[in-house]
Amino acid sequence: MRVKRGVKARRRRNKIMKLARGFYGGRRKMYRRAVEAVRHAWIYSYRHRRQRKQDFRKLWIVRINAAARETLGLSYSKLIAGLQRAGVRLNRKSLAEIAVADPGAFRAVDELSRA
Repeated sequence: MRVKRGVKARRRRNKIMKLARGFYGGRRKMYRRAVEAVRHAWIYSYRHRRQRKQDFRKLWIVRINAAARETLGLSYSKLIAGLQRAGVRLNRKSLAEIAVADPGAFRAVDELSRA
């Protein structure tokens, strides 16, 4: 008996076309172009989920460096080295948040690093 794959094939195509919704031009309307666009989108999203973590760490370091130079007159690397010597275990995310939100507390953290 001959097997016609109409339903299965249509479902598979519809799945891709649904994922391609919102794409521009033929990447939304033509199946072949949509497959290519969706596969690239998957690759980019996988890669950038990891890259987002790097980007945020860079942002936190820039913020800490700016606050350290402005309020304390010392560089990021010297601040971090002092904190490590003092045994202060604050991560960069919370340090950056303190630096932006509460400069007084940031100075207090610096005093710990100098002690």
